[in-house]
Amino acid sequence: MWRQRLLFLLAAALILLGCLGGGESIPADGTAAIPAETKYIALTFDDGPRQGTTDRLLDGLRERGACATFFLVGEQAQANPELARRMKAEGHQVGNHTWSHVRLEGASSAEIAEEVGKSEAFLKNLLEEGEYWLRPPYGLITPGTEQQITVPMVKWSVDPRDWESRDTAKVVQAVLKDAKPNSIILLHDIYPTSVDAALQIVDTLQAEGYWFVTVEELLRLNGVTPQAGTMYRTGAG
Repeated sequence: MWRQRLLFLLAAALILLGCLGGGESIPADGTAAIPAETKYIALTFDDGPRQGTTDRLLDGLRERGACATFFLVGEQAQANPELARRMKAEGHQVGNHTWSHVRLEGASSAEIAEEVGKSEAFLKNLLEEGEYWLRPPYGLITPGTEQQITVPMVKWSVDPRDWESRDTAKVVQAVLKDAKPNSIILLHDIYPTSVDAALQIVDTLQAEGYWFVTVEELLRLNGVTPQAGTMYRTGAG
């Protein structure tokens, strides 16, 4: 299943590169046209990993051949390292959600460096060297400190406030109402209701022809070259 998906994405990327004229990159705030019949979307999950919910979500995503992006709280990853390893092994994108879910809006440069840096160092030691993109808690960071972030940042375009309702049906309805190609959907894998909602969302949108990809894949399939310190809200930039 994963091999088939990777081959599909490779073919799609090669087609897109051809459309861009020999693989030329474009600015991070630019877009490239994707054929109308191709619908990509990104599911993202914050605040985990958590035993009993994240593992069930990973089972469901694997059964459906869907990829997602997980923004991990460092303390949670430290408590559940096997789940973080499984995410990476099964083709999901792993990102950084600070060490202890501290609000970075209003935080000092030193506080941001500590929270982001500690989590990043842990993930690199646990998994492997690489880029662990950042989602600041609440999607906000102190203005003017973006230049100290060495990786791209990710916000979202669809927020069903699953943490608030804890109602599967309401979450599914809210996402399906607003979801469209290149959307980045925000959910939390620490709630059983959100896991149930996520799998229903995947089933419904796959039936409508959507492909679930990581945020990094979504941006690159749109011809966007991700830039450090830049916040991305959709796959189009």
